[in-house]
Amino acid sequence: MRRYFLLSILVFIHFTIFSQEVMNDTIESTNIYSVTVRAYDQNRSLVDVPAAINVISKNDLNRFNNSSIVPALNATAGVRMEERSPGSYRLNIRGSSLRSPFGVRNVKVYYNNIIFTDPGGQTYLNQLGFYNFQSLEIIKGPGSSIYGSGTGGVLLINNDAGSRKQGVIIDQLIGSYGTSNTNINLVVGNENSRSMFNYQRQQSDGYRSHSAMQRDIFSWEAVHALSEKDKVSASFFYGDLYYQTPGALNIAEFNADPKMARPTVGFVRGASVMQAAIYQKTFLAGASYQHQFTDRWQTVTSLYGAFTRLNNPNIRNYSRSNDPHVGGRSVWSYNRKTGTGSLLWQVGGELQQGFSTVRIYNNRVGNPDTLRSDDEINNFTWFAFTQATLQINKWSVTAGISYNKQQLRITHLTPLPLKINEQTFNNKLAPRLAILYKLKNNLSLYSSVSRGFSPPTTAELYPTGSIANPDLSAEEGWNYDVGVKGNLFTPKLFVDVNAFYFRLQNTIVQRRDIAGGDFFANAGSTRQRGIETHLTYQLFQANEVFKLSRLWMNYTYYHFRYKDFKQVSSDFSGNKLPGVTPHAISSGLDLNFKAGFYTNLTYQFIDKMPLNDANTAMADAYHLVLARLGYRTSIRSKISLDIFAGAENLLDEKYSLGNDINGFGGRYFNAAAGRNYFAGISFGFLK
Repeated sequence: MRRYFLLSILVFIHFTIFSQEVMNDTIESTNIYSVTVRAYDQNRSLVDVPAAINVISKNDLNRFNNSSIVPALNATAGVRMEERSPGSYRLNIRGSSLRSPFGVRNVKVYYNNIIFTDPGGQTYLNQLGFYNFQSLEIIKGPGSSIYGSGTGGVLLINNDAGSRKQGVIIDQLIGSYGTSNTNINLVVGNENSRSMFNYQRQQSDGYRSHSAMQRDIFSWEAVHALSEKDKVSASFFYGDLYYQTPGALNIAEFNADPKMARPTVGFVRGASVMQAAIYQKTFLAGASYQHQFTDRWQTVTSLYGAFTRLNNPNIRNYSRSNDPHVGGRSVWSYNRKTGTGSLLWQVGGELQQGFSTVRIYNNRVGNPDTLRSDDEINNFTWFAFTQATLQINKWSVTAGISYNKQQLRITHLTPLPLKINEQTFNNKLAPRLAILYKLKNNLSLYSSVSRGFSPPTTAELYPTGSIANPDLSAEEGWNYDVGVKGNLFTPKLFVDVNAFYFRLQNTIVQRRDIAGGDFFANAGSTRQRGIETHLTYQLFQANEVFKLSRLWMNYTYYHFRYKDFKQVSSDFSGNKLPGVTPHAISSGLDLNFKAGFYTNLTYQFIDKMPLNDANTAMADAYHLVLARLGYRTSIRSKISLDIFAGAENLLDEKYSLGNDINGFGGRYFNAAAGRNYFAGISFGFLK
């Protein structure tokens, strides 16, 4: 595999250098990489920020089927997003899903500058639909110096009403397995005050048995300029999500019928028999206030309140939880020009408070029965940080540091007698130092060193219906990055290559019991090395035929190993980390014609990966081919029309897009859909 990759790189570079001889020197760089990114509160061009960052634009999201962000994230280097069944997400940044059997953990998520991750470390990313994303920024590696505790990275979601044109847009998508996604978007207001109302309904019968899904979302985004120095933005969100959970299969079941749900085996009844499903409702309201005191001083403060109700009948029990939480973030910035350079100094912090209740019942065929446990969880977390960036001529140096603290109090009301457990996680200081040197205007070389700290989530300390582990320790480790990004050889070619080395102590790993329950353990230490590469080449400059023509490729190489991991009589030291593929390739061709027609072709390769700590079970490698064809036009700049159709998994590969790591009895596999098709239309009337 490695030989084929190296050969493709040589061909790519040869083609690039040859093409340079006939190119026009005035060709502009690819627009997406000159956009301003918010990562590390820098608000600078991507090539000017000394960090490994993936930017996913709306155009990138629209390359696929307009119902899920999963394909777009998986097309980027160093990121893997899994979907065990429609609506059941898991996000992996540089292998971080090692401790995430479901949902999103150990990745800090922000939505329009509002904290989206709850105080317990869990993020209900599946509550957001496709049309809640205008763009995403993915920070790879620990972001603790400015975003608080976490070793798995940071996800910044943008859905800003201020960037939308006034008018109404209606989107409709249909696809295989009863898939449907309807969206209505209305934007009203003027340049100083704008509101965006959005409603979307998505449903699917699912590829597998017992994997139906339905999601309804209403959201409101607003931005209002109070004056030249004051701006207020607000977000309101309500989502109602239901999806069935078919459960993992062993290799014999997966090979015999990958569409089947987990069957009844012995005394453990199957997923459909127990009506295993997720019933999830989330409400979030938040506001952000920006004030410019002077040309040098500025502050941005955001506050939010959220509530999630989650009912989960499963093959072990029936859990019901209520999770209200509030919080806020404030950042004060000082920006000053200094001769040939500039100084940006920031200080700020975050605070969150959660009040959760979790009740576990016996599951009587999808209904709660006898109460087994009743817990109240009080979770308080805060951190403070400061960061300074000094830019002089071609050099830029960023130094930041944070201090985090988390207090957890769990009151066990049932069964009696009453018990109270209290835990406090104090962070050692989490610093970050990054240096960037501009080799030329659009090409930068950078390096960084940072420390990450990640206490276990509430769900890891006290997993519902499984083995509690109040003695679970926090992860911590040092990460080293070096990279280059920008235009190489020619403005037609954009390159983003980074190499990293991450030493992690007290690594948290998951286990599964006989009934599929999750529990967690510290795995000593790991050593994680990797190279992440992105290349984009503009084939032709815009002309009378093409509006856009580009060829791109991403390659990820990971060498992740347990350095020291012994459990009872088992020694996993030196083994590969499960759930991490050593090689991943994605490449594509995008052609947009002046006549309105366009095509997006994508190829992905995922190498085989271990599924347990012993490395005795492996998931096979697979190849995916995806295609979308469409026609996009506008009439007098008032009416927009986009008609498209496409297909996914054109090779009809059998693979698992969500592996249950260390599954008891070899239950690792959650089959993804085979060859499937979609078609859609987007119609807009813009003011």
